[in-house]
Amino acid sequence: MTNQYLEGVTIGDAKEEELPVIFALLDECQLPREGLAAHLPTTLVARYGKEIVGCSALELYEEYALLRSVAVKPSFREQGLAVRLIKAAMDLARRHLVTTVYLLTETASTFFSKLGFATIPRSDVPQKVQESVEFTTLCPETATVMTMSLGFMRWSLGRDIKH
Repeated sequence: MTNQYLEGVTIGDAKEEELPVIFALLDECQLPREGLAAHLPTTLVARYGKEIVGCSALELYEEYALLRSVAVKPSFREQGLAVRLIKAAMDLARRHLVTTVYLLTETASTFFSKLGFATIPRSDVPQKVQESVEFTTLCPETATVMTMSLGFMRWSLGRDIKH
């Protein structure tokens, strides 16, 4: 996959009938699928033609959001698609008047820090977010917790960010 094809990728709202394909992508990327269907209205997919090649989702908790399920099909990686999916999720968070976004990661803390996310202690996360299925059962205590205030963003839409 070369960058010229990535320009043909569009990002939009996920549809209910696409959930099995999204779940298969999450399985392929070894990310949890549990709880995602409940957040379908804030789930985004990247499409190359009719093929789903990536996804990202938000769980909304009033003024807070949990970014989850950021996944890109292996043949579409290393081209900035994950950054585009995260940026689209952050734009969606702003439209929902979210002030702070949190995430949990076991493998991509360096990648997210390059986008402006900061590592924080789990105890600094608001209780309503800590009660999410991601925090309570899906991600181990050893997962890195990160946050970003939507008042600050640093986006590198170049292709230099690696995770």
